[in-house]
Amino acid sequence: MDQAAVAECTCTLTGGFPRVGCALHLLHLGTGNAIARDSFRVQTRHPRGGSIRYPLETNDLQSNQIMSVNFELHDLIAFRAVAELGNFRKAAEAVHISQPAFSRRIDKLEQALGIRLLERTTREVKLTAVGREFARSISTLLDGLDETLLTVRGVGTGRMGEVCIACVPSTVYYFLSNVIQRYRAKYPKLRVRVFDASANEVLAGVASGEADFGINFLGGSEPEIDYRPLLTERFVIACRRDHPLASLRKVTWRDLEGHDFILTAKSSGNRLLLDQALAGTSTRLRPVYEAQHVTTMLGLVEAGLGVAAVPSLAMPQYEHPLLMSLPLGEPEVTRGIGLIKRKGRQLSPEAQQIYDFVSAGHPQAKADKAKAATSARPRRKTP
Repeated sequence: MDQAAVAECTCTLTGGFPRVGCALHLLHLGTGNAIARDSFRVQTRHPRGGSIRYPLETNDLQSNQIMSVNFELHDLIAFRAVAELGNFRKAAEAVHISQPAFSRRIDKLEQALGIRLLERTTREVKLTAVGREFARSISTLLDGLDETLLTVRGVGTGRMGEVCIACVPSTVYYFLSNVIQRYRAKYPKLRVRVFDASANEVLAGVASGEADFGINFLGGSEPEIDYRPLLTERFVIACRRDHPLASLRKVTWRDLEGHDFILTAKSSGNRLLLDQALAGTSTRLRPVYEAQHVTTMLGLVEAGLGVAAVPSLAMPQYEHPLLMSLPLGEPEVTRGIGLIKRKGRQLSPEAQQIYDFVSAGHPQAKADKAKAATSARPRRKTP
């Protein structure tokens, strides 16, 4: 086919929704003929004048053939309902219309397309081969339309949308849980995707734009990252309450010699901090286990397999029946936690509000953690 065929349709407004009169997905169905990869344009006309042409591909229509398709969005919704429920009565109830009116919508859609979509008997309704393909396409189309309309209506006020936050797992409890709860109470339609990963993966996710922003202890020296400090936390020793070290008020790295020690993997950002802190000391630890994540290390400690140096935020928030933390010094190891985002990136309204909530709320998180850490230590009378 040398010339482009043109499918014309009229675009009007019905109850705030556009009337679907174009063959956006008809091109995938064919009309009993093989689909040829030729140029196909859908032209829509608006009552106020003007038109929009969409470059598409279609089947082997003749170059002088004009295909007129006229159906409404409600017809597509009706078809999806019967395709999913397999029953006219149930589908009619689902879209809140009578069964005769529902049948007319399906008939109208099939007549507009010139294709049989359903096989009807007195006992059941089945999709034809073309109907199955059309149902898949329409489901994707309607889901996308729903999401677009909701987003357009809500994003302008910062009340609707999706925000992706990358963070190291230990920060979820003390930063995001309360913040998300507060924000969701105010804007219940907000969707939040939490990408909890290692420090290096969090940094990469923010730098690539996969995440809107992140909470991390890496990024302060990265030229393409904006870093806003939140707090500085110390590493502590995690051990069981019945461990020999539990009787001490605080421990040094030398006190750990001779005890089974659990380390994070060499690829971990926490491991890098510990290795740098101990590089100039004579401390010789006895690592017997290695884990990728701090939560795994705490599980090994709880099982009685050793002790571990972990960030204070990683410890249970409330007094744990088996685990406790001890201050660790000589040398003291700390890490800074901060908000990171890609330099020059303008956050969406909802992402900016959560970013601001985290930034403003961190002093309370720090106070809560200090209280929890105090309750986790063994209570001893001062001599």
